[in-house]
Amino acid sequence: MRPLIGISTSENNNESMLSHQYVKAVTRAGGIPIVLPNIVEHNELDPLVERLDGLLLSGGGDIDPTLFGEEPHPKLGLIRPDRDQFEMCMIKKFLERDKPILAICRGCQILNIAAGGDMYQDIYSQKDKELLQHTQVAPMTHGSHFVRVLDGSLLHRVTDELKFKVNSYHHQANRQVATNFQVSAIASDGVIEAIESTVHSFVLGLQWHPEGMLPNGDYYAKSVFESFLRACKNDDV
Repeated sequence: MRPLIGISTSENNNESMLSHQYVKAVTRAGGIPIVLPNIVEHNELDPLVERLDGLLLSGGGDIDPTLFGEEPHPKLGLIRPDRDQFEMCMIKKFLERDKPILAICRGCQILNIAAGGDMYQDIYSQKDKELLQHTQVAPMTHGSHFVRVLDGSLLHRVTDELKFKVNSYHHQANRQVATNFQVSAIASDGVIEAIESTVHSFVLGLQWHPEGMLPNGDYYAKSVFESFLRACKNDDV
């Protein structure tokens, strides 16, 4: 049987929402996508986690800053506390069991927070240097800036490259990375673009949207999803 991959969702007007690009990416890489609403009771998560082979944390809105001990910044956008709490619980349970996690954009940030790190609520007003355009005005399939990858990291092994182009749709980003995690890619302006666990078999967070680059056949996006699915099947990455 193909691996079962739980995919987290956004909320809007009492509806669970998910871009079909995530579903297509998982399916094409060999998995069966399971869409996860944020209303699952926390006492029911253990049997759900046991049945899933991997967790894909999707992108979305902003994150409650009180989760990492801060008050809301004036540039903080819409938050969804139910989603924050659901994903935090799922992340911790997956980490405890050393099950694979691929975290994208917002997912990369909530992964870091769940593990004990923190983040910028708004990079443009909280970082004291001139930044790149991190919310690109271009199609999602377009790589708008480069990232530099840490030599020997999981991301390096997955992509077999130390520098490549990614798309960019965010105004928040990780700041202090959690214990037992490392920064595995940065942009030229110093913004963290990828993090990964140093103690788990496959836990990778990407600030960009590889699912959005797949329609153009992007090699690095394809490599990320295929490696994630191999890890979910307990094959070598």
